[in-house]
Amino acid sequence: MKFLTYRVDGTFVRFVLVGIVNTLFGVGLYCLFIYLGLPYRLAVLLSTVLGVLFNFKTIGAFVFRNRSNRLLFRFVGVYVVAYFVNIGIIHLLLLTTPLGEYWAGIVTTPVVAIVSYLLQKRFVFRH
Repeated sequence: MKFLTYRVDGTFVRFVLVGIVNTLFGVGLYCLFIYLGLPYRLAVLLSTVLGVLFNFKTIGAFVFRNRSNRLLFRFVGVYVVAYFVNIGIIHLLLLTTPLGEYWAGIVTTPVVAIVSYLLQKRFVFRH
């Protein structure tokens, strides 16, 4: 059953490691903006926009070994999709669980990270 075997390659390992730093950066910004009194939609938007600039260089250079600035528009497109996935899940969690905005944003992070990795590998940094 070949489809059941998945080899973890260096790209995924590097994505996870760089993703930890990028996640701390993004979640830290999100929490800062919530603390400053911004609504969660705007907090996600601002932390995503600022995070994209940071993430583009770290993910491109360290994960996919590609420093081409020409990929920025596709990279941003992935983050637009990730933003709406993020907002949708947070909204759903706020409606269906006792989680507040902080925890809903934090709980959503792994799902958004997986979606982001798959889209980046397939549409941005493809070989």
